[in-house]
Amino acid sequence: MINTPHHIATDDHESSDKTLSGQTTIALREAIVCGVIKPGDKLNEPRLAEQYKVSRGPLREAIRRLVALRLVRHVPHVGATVVTLSGDSIRDLYEVRESLEGKAAGLAAQHMTDQQIAELRDLLKVHRRHLEQNAGEYMQAEGDFDFHYQIIKGSGNQLLVNQLCNELYHLIRMYRFQTSRFRARSDRALIEHEQLIYAIEMRDPELAEMLMRKHITRAKNSILNSLFEEEET
Repeated sequence: MINTPHHIATDDHESSDKTLSGQTTIALREAIVCGVIKPGDKLNEPRLAEQYKVSRGPLREAIRRLVALRLVRHVPHVGATVVTLSGDSIRDLYEVRESLEGKAAGLAAQHMTDQQIAELRDLLKVHRRHLEQNAGEYMQAEGDFDFHYQIIKGSGNQLLVNQLCNELYHLIRMYRFQTSRFRARSDRALIEHEQLIYAIEMRDPELAEMLMRKHITRAKNSILNSLFEEEET
């Protein structure tokens, strides 16, 4: 029996995949994203096969899928290991996010319905309440509870949705969990989210794209600066 966390964000293909390899992929992916299997850890096939009660075939297929999701990489003479957090990898990912999510925000200003925008405002209230009740800890939510995820879906552009909500989404989630100890931007992030909603409400695609790009750039710089300070100490 494979146990997976509740409220997991999945794409349509994944949610309909009831095969052992598909369910093993979800279980391993969540363990990696949430840090149960840590960055740099080697994926020991015999141990994982026993832990998840699957044969080596479905397990290897699951690992292959995790490589495609960029959560795992093959190291010569070592095997499959979980990717590690580095300044270069953060910079690369956030530069891609800046471009693609900026475009998504601009399109969302054109295509999101009034109902979707109202739901985005309700979501922001949930995030603000969580921040107030948890000593400034940013809400680590995914899927329909994720602010960025909702804007990307609201863009109406399926290629952007596929890139950001399927292909890169879990790598982004993993980095969020790994950098969640850096709380300095929590209040600022909520203010920036509020500004983004305003731009979308005003149906101003240029403003929405600019604000999203600046929002992601500030997040990148904050994480990189915190990592640098951590390494210095």
